[in-house]
Amino acid sequence: MKKKIVIWCISKYASPPQYGVGARLFYIVKEFSNMGLNVLLISSDANHLAKYPHTGKIYNFEKYDDLSHIWINTYKYSQSASLKRFISWFDFEYKLFRLDRSKLKKPDVVIVSSLSLFTILYGIFLKKIYNCKLVLEIRDIYPLYLVEEFGVNKWNPMVLLMGFLEKIGYKKADLIVGTMPNLKEHVREVISDEKEVFHSPIGIPEIWSNEIIPSDSIDSLFPDNNQFVVGYAGSMGITNALDPFIEAIEKLSAEKDIYFVMVGDGDLKSTYIKRLSGLPNVKIGPKIRQNDIPYFLSKCDLLYFSTPDSKVWKYGQSLNKLIDYMMAGKPIVASYSGYPSMLNEANAGIFIPTGDPDAIVKAIYYFKNMSPDERNLYGSRGKKWVEENHSYKNIALRYYTKIMELF
Repeated sequence: MKKKIVIWCISKYASPPQYGVGARLFYIVKEFSNMGLNVLLISSDANHLAKYPHTGKIYNFEKYDDLSHIWINTYKYSQSASLKRFISWFDFEYKLFRLDRSKLKKPDVVIVSSLSLFTILYGIFLKKIYNCKLVLEIRDIYPLYLVEEFGVNKWNPMVLLMGFLEKIGYKKADLIVGTMPNLKEHVREVISDEKEVFHSPIGIPEIWSNEIIPSDSIDSLFPDNNQFVVGYAGSMGITNALDPFIEAIEKLSAEKDIYFVMVGDGDLKSTYIKRLSGLPNVKIGPKIRQNDIPYFLSKCDLLYFSTPDSKVWKYGQSLNKLIDYMMAGKPIVASYSGYPSMLNEANAGIFIPTGDPDAIVKAIYYFKNMSPDERNLYGSRGKKWVEENHSYKNIALRYYTKIMELF
């Protein structure tokens, strides 16, 4: 390392693993800390995927070995697509500006990681008063995501405000980082500038470092006979684009050798349960604990995920689900028409066009008709590739090297 620097990392959703969900940025800054850097992580307890303790304090200080963490008690919400979530963003920003910084070490680098995109204002403020470097990290492309995935009008005041923040963030940042591999093209479209964009992907979750433990509750979701099992684990909402998959299940309802198992929650789950009720070849189970994901995936023969056919995916994907699927060592079918990465690089499965149930059926038969050894080869290639390219230690080292180029 060229010098020991002080890094502040600010992200509303950078939760530590003991509160339910270990966020990507938490693992990266933990690795920064392990490298000997002086790191402060600032996040919020208002996270619909995590559960924090009730302390009665606004600013809560914790230490993880040498990593300092401040989590801010902010306005709570339960649904990701809701007005309350936006209110929670504003509350987080308000309390950021009220944070007492007098006892904190002056940062050399401030990393602001979306969401919330509004945090870029605090990052610009810190850059001005501390004369530090500003890194803007994009994990979801807002407001494009709202327009493309949720159909929000492009002239909506919130979309216009977030578009302004995105543009000023790209212009003011000393370094732009994207978890998706083709963000550079989007940045060029937004600010008409060939600004450098560094790709820093999603890493391997901590659950994959633990021993896989069998679970009776997971076993109960699967058939007793030797059927070919197609699995899906994740949310079941509008942005998951599962309607063609549901149609494919219906098309294969008379196929006695194929069985489908889906687990997770979401706004459309009850609709899917009602639609598939009575079919003999499908089971829709509850959302499972993160620690049970490896065991669930291990019991499947083929794994499926999908995204909508929208402009968002033109810039690539950074899905935790795909990391989990590849770590499970299973072949994967992805209904995905965006910028290709990971699956094709590892030759661990196939991309098929979005919105095409017939293509899903064809892909399922393609893998079903393989020998187990052929399917295992797809899976082993995916696991090996992820282990070589997506460990948080390697991701953090590459990230740090890029940051040091700013000095």
